[in-house]
Amino acid sequence: MAGAAGPGAGPGAAGGDGDDSLYPIAVLIDELRNEDVQLRLNSIKKLSTIALALGVERTRTELLPFLTDTIYDEDEVLLALAEQLGNFTGLVGGPDFAHCLLPPLESLATVEETVVRDKAVESLRQISQEHTPVALEAHFVPLVKRLASGDWFTSRTSACGLFSVCYPRASNAVKAEIRQHFRSLCSDDTPMVRRAAASKLGEFAKVLELDSVKTEIVPLFTNLASDEQDSVRLLAVEACVSIAQLLSQDDLEALVMPTLRQAAEDKSWRVRYMVADKFSELQKAVGPKITLSDLIPAFQSLLKDCEAEVRAAAAHKVKELCENLPTEGRETIIMNQILPYIKELVSDTNQHVKSALASVIMGLSTILGKENTIEHLLPLFLAQLKDECPEVRLNIISNLDCVNEVIGIRQLSQSLLPAIVELAEDAKWRVRLAIIEYMPLLAGQLGVEFFDEKLNSLCMAWLVDHVYAIREAATNNLMKLVQKFGTEWAQNTIVPRVLVMANDPNYLHRMTTLFCINALSEACGQEITTKQMLPIVLKMAGDQVANVRFNVAKSLQKIGPILDTNALQGEVKPVLQKLGQDEDMDVKYFAQEAISVVAQRLRKLDFPVKDSEEPSIPGVDKNLFLRSRGPGEDTGKAQRDRTARVASEEAVEAAQLRGTNAAKGPACQLHVNTRDTLVQLETAELIYFPQSRE
Repeated sequence: MAGAAGPGAGPGAAGGDGDDSLYPIAVLIDELRNEDVQLRLNSIKKLSTIALALGVERTRTELLPFLTDTIYDEDEVLLALAEQLGNFTGLVGGPDFAHCLLPPLESLATVEETVVRDKAVESLRQISQEHTPVALEAHFVPLVKRLASGDWFTSRTSACGLFSVCYPRASNAVKAEIRQHFRSLCSDDTPMVRRAAASKLGEFAKVLELDSVKTEIVPLFTNLASDEQDSVRLLAVEACVSIAQLLSQDDLEALVMPTLRQAAEDKSWRVRYMVADKFSELQKAVGPKITLSDLIPAFQSLLKDCEAEVRAAAAHKVKELCENLPTEGRETIIMNQILPYIKELVSDTNQHVKSALASVIMGLSTILGKENTIEHLLPLFLAQLKDECPEVRLNIISNLDCVNEVIGIRQLSQSLLPAIVELAEDAKWRVRLAIIEYMPLLAGQLGVEFFDEKLNSLCMAWLVDHVYAIREAATNNLMKLVQKFGTEWAQNTIVPRVLVMANDPNYLHRMTTLFCINALSEACGQEITTKQMLPIVLKMAGDQVANVRFNVAKSLQKIGPILDTNALQGEVKPVLQKLGQDEDMDVKYFAQEAISVVAQRLRKLDFPVKDSEEPSIPGVDKNLFLRSRGPGEDTGKAQRDRTARVASEEAVEAAQLRGTNAAKGPACQLHVNTRDTLVQLETAELIYFPQSRE
């Protein structure tokens, strides 16, 4: 490690040779000097263990000086060190010795990497709370002063985050010095330092006396808000929220609002964006009177800003602004001063603006009431519901419950649902697809009765759409609806209509029936699947179209794990055996796949494995696998033997389902892959397949 102390310079050199207690610190030094970054990082993460081994005195006198002298490493190592030192107070002897941690953290607070500095400042802030007032002025405040007057900008930026934690407990004379240093940083030549000061201005203002806020903080705020760098000005807007909370209405109007009005019209869109983003907090801080006189006009300007990002940020705040208005006269203010601008945003050219508005506009219905919602808001909802941007439509549909509570389901169905139905039947298949994806959400908003009355037929019509993507999405939609409304609803409403499609002249629609069964079987459960769905699937095994037949095999494979033994043995097995002899090679292939799955399912049903219990294999002595290990015996052999026997029996069952003449015998050897080990079955346990079949 560059800059590391030599072997004799570290703390391990302090105690002489042969001292076993030096071993932990010796390991630390070796790993800190290792070329491998990961080893150095691991050693830093073990600092608390090393400190415990050394004891508090040697940690203070040896470990910390060593760390302070060797802070020349990779950023991730320094970051871990800064984090560790923040929790080191107890390891150096408690609060009385917390000042011992300041030198290494001071060095870390001056490094070039921002995340390391931020973590060092965070640890310093944490340690400052453990200093007594006397120790704070003796050790911590001088550190802050050194950082604030450092030659390199990194130390000065770090100092900005430390003023607020040491100011409250300092004496009046020291407080004056601290304020002077902060003023200097606010007017620093380096923009990075001014940014850091602006970001901490509000935090610092909260711990100052009110007179100091008026005489010192407000002028600093005004200067920073007019800084030549927009990155500084936008941070001053954020500080305005904290400052406004501390001042009276008269002081606000005189000292802060001129600057805030200027920020709302700033030439930089980023500053205007920050005003829009913090608008709700500003509104609460300044109170209703100033909101009506100053903030409403500013908000109107932001809603029609030339930059889309600013308009979107303002649109996001529409609902919060209206909610925070004084109850008396709120409706009039919204209708006359806010709604006209909202109407313009509905047809905005930027989709992010429209999406932001759509996410909050439905909430205005509860504020404006039923009559205003029907007359003024519903046309806007309708326009957004037909918007070409999917996110806009989704935001409207996602918040239908807000409108439903105000105007009622019937009014909603007469106004918005026709538009939804129109979109669901749109000539563009991607538009139809978007509405399908929203349908489960819409169903949850409207309830099962209303859904059955208005939208059920629409969902079923999608199943016979001429575009496969629509049919596939409609199938998944049915599964989500069943999960939402329950199996009883599915049994009475959905399943019968799906099964009727099995007789459709169009083979694509018959295949859709199978796809629906695949999707619905798990949601509906074993009883409905066995009694209602399975007979239809088995009947379709005789379909004239090969595509339908091999999808029957795939469906039987899919629903097989749900069925019981009787259904598998008595109904599924014969059909799969027949399909396994089909003249079409694809049908035969998928039938063979299904046969293997069904064979495993039958085995699990015949020989269920209980928790913490070995499988019960007929004809096999369980003690053979459980007996104690003999001298020199392979401990894994019993497990491999058992795995091989299970694989053998499964293969026999699969062969029987295929209709082959499988039997045990010595004609060949079968290797079974059991993950890590290739197990060769003993001759007596092998499966014999006649030579005439592959």
